[in-house]
Amino acid sequence: MFTFQLQYWRLYLLSLVLGIGGSFQYGIQVSVIASPAVHIQSFVNHTWMLRYGAPVSDSTNHLIWSFILAVLSLGAWAGAVHSGSLPVTYGRKKALLFNNVVAIVAALLMVFSRTAKSFEMILLGRFLYGYNVGLGLSVHLMYLGECSPKQLRGFLTLTGSIFIGFGKVVGQIIGIKEMMGTEEMWPYLLAVSGLPALLQFVMLLFFPEAPRYLYIDKGDPEGTRKALKWLWRENEIKLELEDMQKERDRTQGEKAKTVKDVLTSRCVRWQLLTLAIPCAGVQFCGINALYFYAFDIFREAGVPEDQMHYLSIGIGATELFAVTLCSFFIDRTGRKKLMGYGYLCMGITMSVLTVTLSIKHLYSWIPYLNIALIFCVICMYGLGPSGVSMALPADLFLQAWRPSAYVISGTINWLAMFLVGMLFGYIVDGLGQFCFLIFVAYSIFSAAFLICFIPETKGKTMVEIMEDFNKLNYKNRGGDVENTKINLSTKF
Repeated sequence: MFTFQLQYWRLYLLSLVLGIGGSFQYGIQVSVIASPAVHIQSFVNHTWMLRYGAPVSDSTNHLIWSFILAVLSLGAWAGAVHSGSLPVTYGRKKALLFNNVVAIVAALLMVFSRTAKSFEMILLGRFLYGYNVGLGLSVHLMYLGECSPKQLRGFLTLTGSIFIGFGKVVGQIIGIKEMMGTEEMWPYLLAVSGLPALLQFVMLLFFPEAPRYLYIDKGDPEGTRKALKWLWRENEIKLELEDMQKERDRTQGEKAKTVKDVLTSRCVRWQLLTLAIPCAGVQFCGINALYFYAFDIFREAGVPEDQMHYLSIGIGATELFAVTLCSFFIDRTGRKKLMGYGYLCMGITMSVLTVTLSIKHLYSWIPYLNIALIFCVICMYGLGPSGVSMALPADLFLQAWRPSAYVISGTINWLAMFLVGMLFGYIVDGLGQFCFLIFVAYSIFSAAFLICFIPETKGKTMVEIMEDFNKLNYKNRGGDVENTKINLSTKF
């Protein structure tokens, strides 16, 4: 088994390179902004004083800070929208090379923002970081999924979640006051994402383009054969080439599908539902709410304020450990069971957490139970929804549909993140701990949807997965199922 896996060492190296400049950037941008919050708001006030001769009002400063946080999601949405056109027109590799240039420009804006006395440069830098994250995350998963053999596709695409968790932990660690979370170092802390972008830009030059893109989109069998042999280190690639040929034959003469095609075509209806509800909608499972509530629960348990940041690192490390553990099970247990039962366990545990938060003052040990429940939910999230939501979309769509499907996935994910970020505070004010019931409902619904309806995709080729979903897309219409084996959709 070890010898079999060793032949893919270059593919594993590619997953490392893609992760460092792809989903790692998402994780670090989510976590790194928390530490310098006080210093950035002080800088905004200082800049305002220099320009207008008076300190900025609290409401204006809060609004500017909120927009600095939220503009990342807007930039990520813009990047996700372009993930449907750039990798199709220029290829997966060139799209990522361009994406790294965007991150390097953003890092330079952060470094020189204090010298230029411009908080607008921080806003623009955060927007560009968001663009880098939105485009990079989609193309990272697309590129890696198209380079992987079917028996490793789940494990390798799941590394996207591992790098997100790793990025969160790294951002939390370098943000402590003993490292870069100081008034002198905060511009360099914000610019740290430029380093992985530069690393990926240089390393990616030595790797080939995605084989499926070369074969199906560019019609280059010889280039595909060379890319597969280089990545897989084996001569027996006949079955993979045959699978690509089947997929190419079925889409012969068709252009890459648009977002409208994905939204309106019957032949991908259930794939779209699977992409939208349990995968792209993962922001609605309550994980960010748990991170928000964690500090309040830590206070109630008597954790000193100066130690909470270190405990939050423990939360991030728990998520990273759970996602890494998920990678060992996903190609054995399957996507459906891991994600479906993961959502179910999250929903049940958050229901218990809602009850214990309501009676937290009755017994002295309940706050500690709440801490344990938070860690349990985060562990379940990492073992199921977090990892599988990265891996499953790579299985769902054939080549012509995949880029536009990732546009839809990114749009749902980033707009959901923006809405949760903007509205969650008001929801908490209105519902208190009962806000978790919203996330319980979403988790239970997603679990039922996955367990009852969605076919398993592990160990199957793209064409086999499509045929399984056709049984749902054309239920009680057997003739149409047969027709799609010849023609997957309307010709252009």
